[in-house]
Amino acid sequence: QVQLVESGGGLVQAGGSLSLSCDASGRTFSTYAMGWFRQAPGKEREFAAAITSRGSSTYYADSVKGRFTISRDNAKNMVYLRMNSLKPEDTAVYYCARKIRYSSNTYYRQDDYEFWGQGTQVTVSS
Repeated sequence: QVQLVESGGGLVQAGGSLSLSCDASGRTFSTYAMGWFRQAPGKEREFAAAITSRGSSTYYADSVKGRFTISRDNAKNMVYLRMNSLKPEDTAVYYCARKIRYSSNTYYRQDDYEFWGQGTQVTVSS
């Protein structure tokens, strides 16, 4: 069974930075694309960023492009989300997810992800 465990969330002032980590179990981690999603209070969960299995391509929601960076270390079964220039509207629970192999060529659809972590809270104060 695949387990995804996020860490690194916390409280930060607007303009600050945070780095999230996702520790993934499983011997085939390097063969799956991974994504980060987020859910703000009272809102639906939304796509934030994704990275292909070897890390050769990355994808971002327009709202985080230029501020967030997704990366991975396949030797350690880890995926990361570096968040800079944080805004109060970035406040959300952030989830790590594993994309279904051979699913669509898009990376923003939640239905294309089959395993999810429990989430880590990020709060940005103004």
